[in-house]
Amino acid sequence: MRSLSAARIGAQVRALRMAADVSGGELAKISGISASMLSRIERGLVSPSVETLERLAQGLHVPTSRFFSDQERRTDFCHVRAGHGVLVDRIGAVADYRYELLGHLLSGNLFVEPYLVTLLPGADPYVTFQHPGLKFLYFLSGEVCYRYGGRTVEVREGDSLLFDATALHGIEAIQTQPVSYLSVVFTLRE
Repeated sequence: MRSLSAARIGAQVRALRMAADVSGGELAKISGISASMLSRIERGLVSPSVETLERLAQGLHVPTSRFFSDQERRTDFCHVRAGHGVLVDRIGAVADYRYELLGHLLSGNLFVEPYLVTLLPGADPYVTFQHPGLKFLYFLSGEVCYRYGGRTVEVREGDSLLFDATALHGIEAIQTQPVSYLSVVFTLRE
């Protein structure tokens, strides 16, 4: 009778092997185990020893812990259909900056906030954003002068910025409208 743990580990080994685009025979050879043993592990028919798992992990260039992650119970996935993000009224938000939250994660120690930011017709420049974390901006439309600390840069559709958000930053001048951009903030959970 197959054990549930052996079946999960076997499924992980197989998934990682396929993702690495390595055949069973190749992985067995690299790992120093027989092809028949690898086949039995992947089908969940045997519980591999720690030593065998370490060999497989080395062959796949992954940490041994990857074989124990339960992919069925993962909760860090979010799908938001176009136009169905949550409109967020952010505390201290700048007038006429529209924030649409595009997703969220419930697990892990990394907090990720992806927003579609649209500057409405009455929006004014604002250069005093400052908060913990890293920020990534990808401009979808418009042209602006963006300030980061003591420097400014002209950005337009297709341009991106990545920076430490603890420095003062924001749009210093709006040159061509409409302006919209993807804003993703990454911070560690405490």
